[in-house]
This record gives sequence, structure tokens and C-alpha cells, in this order.
Amino acid sequence: MSLPLGQPFQVSFEFFPPKTAEMEENLWRAVKRLEPLAPRFVSVTYGAGGSTRERTHNTVHRILSETTLQPAAHLTCVGATRAELDEVADDYWTSGVRHIVALRGDPPASEPRYTPTPNGYAYASDLVSGLKARHDFEISVATFPEGHPDSTSLDRELDNLKRKIDAGATRAITQFFFDNWTYIKFVDRARKAGITVPIVPGIMPVTNFASMQKFAASAGASVPRAMATLFEGLEHDTETRKLVAATYAAEQCQRLADSGVTEFHFYTLNRADLTYALCHILGLRPKTTAVNGQPLTVNR
Repeated sequence: MSLPLGQPFQVSFEFFPPKTAEMEENLWRAVKRLEPLAPRFVSVTYGAGGSTRERTHNTVHRILSETTLQPAAHLTCVGATRAELDEVADDYWTSGVRHIVALRGDPPASEPRYTPTPNGYAYASDLVSGLKARHDFEISVATFPEGHPDSTSLDRELDNLKRKIDAGATRAITQFFFDNWTYIKFVDRARKAGITVPIVPGIMPVTNFASMQKFAASAGASVPRAMATLFEGLEHDTETRKLVAATYAAEQCQRLADSGVTEFHFYTLNRADLTYALCHILGLRPKTTAVNGQPLTVNR
């Protein structure tokens, strides 16, 4: 794959806050492995109902203080009042965080449908407006090429996206998808609707196909039958699954690049191997120089 002339690829990575000491080791191993690729930013997710709030904050602050990466903190409307979210935003700004991924958020498992928190920001567009009123954050938002599970149509999805952009968001990151045509058609509709900000494809390298199918069903993302066929019979064959996953995701990225995409957002699941391989295929390389005869990794 050749890079577009004068227009190198940009990437960003998503991590989630760890629950255990072992998961924390895995996370920081992935962070350090991917850091030399100099992503545009790395985002840290927020659990349903704000369940990982403190762990998200701690992870963001540690990335900021211990790495060269620029963290983007997820912030959701769920389970917090405006005053509480404003306080979190102020803390991020004071700490040096300049990028927020503003989301409506998913309800807790105990609640079947989303209900705005009393005295809170009701929807992501409201949260974007509130954040921009307090500080000049860069704000990314989510969008769903196949429609959010709560959206009745793609037109409604685009209307919602436009509200978030009009409120001050400067980038949209898509829910993961596996059929590139879905993404291409969605971007075309968005452009015709007057949405001009970057719509960055979210790419999920699949490590556990069965788990991914359940996740995709809850997220409203379709799984092509051809993809399911590729993973048949590999339930207990981890190494072959990795090879198949890398091949499928690499082809997906290559076809997107061939259609003009120059920026990718990778859902890492706190694992570096497949994401690093995909970035390598896209042409991203860590640079090294020598200091006192010792190799030193330098961000690109």
C-alpha cells in the first residue's frame, strides 16, 4: 500500500480503563507498544452509567503524565449532573487535557432504556455545548453508519450528528463496522446533508469472533456472512484466529485507503499486536536515532 503523496495516514487508538492489576499491566504494555507510532490522540472509554468514572480519570491522568501521548477523555451524560460533569471538565482542563470524546452514553444494565439524568446534560449535543462554553476543548463525537440502536432511521442519525457538530464538535468517529460500503454510503449522505467535519472510520480488529458478534448485535452493527465464514471452526484456535483477524482488518483498511480515507481510529481492546500490525501495513513506522550509541525511539 502506498501513502498518498504528501498526505500520510493519521491514526488514533482507543483504550478502556483496567479493572484488575493484570489488566492494568496489559493496558500499559499496549500503550507503550503503540506510543512510538505517534497517534493523533488516544481515547479512554467510560463504562455504562459512568461505572468506570474514576478509573477513566486515573488512566487519562497517567497517560498525560507518563507518556508523550495526547489523551482524549470520554465523557458521558449518564449518571451525573451538569455541575458534576462541569467539575470533571474543569479538572481535565487544569490537568492539561485538551480533547474530550463527548457521548450520550449507555444506560446501566439495570435500566433497559436511556433516561436523561435529572439536572444533567440530556444528550451529547447538550454536553458538547456545555463543554465548549467552559473551555476551548477539541471535541470528538460518535456516529453510527448503520444507525444508533435508538435511532429510527439514518436520517435521524444524521440529524443528531449535525446537532453535535453545530454545538462545537470538530470530528466524528464511527462505531465499528465490517462492510466498507456501509461507511462510504454514510459519509456520502453526511456530505450531502452539509456535514463537513472528518468522519473517521472506527476499526475493530477481531480477536474473539463469538464475543464480537454479541457486542455487534447490541451496538446495531451488522456482521457480513463472508466474515462469519472465515472464523468458522476456530473457536479454540487462538493463533489462527489472530491471523484471520489481521488479514480481514488489513484488507478492510487497504480498501478504505484506496477509497480516499487517510485517518483511522482503532478500537484496541487494550491489545497492541493487531493494531500495531495494521499501522505497519498502512506505512506508519516508529523512527529511531542513536544517542550515545544507544537506539532511541522518536515519535514520527
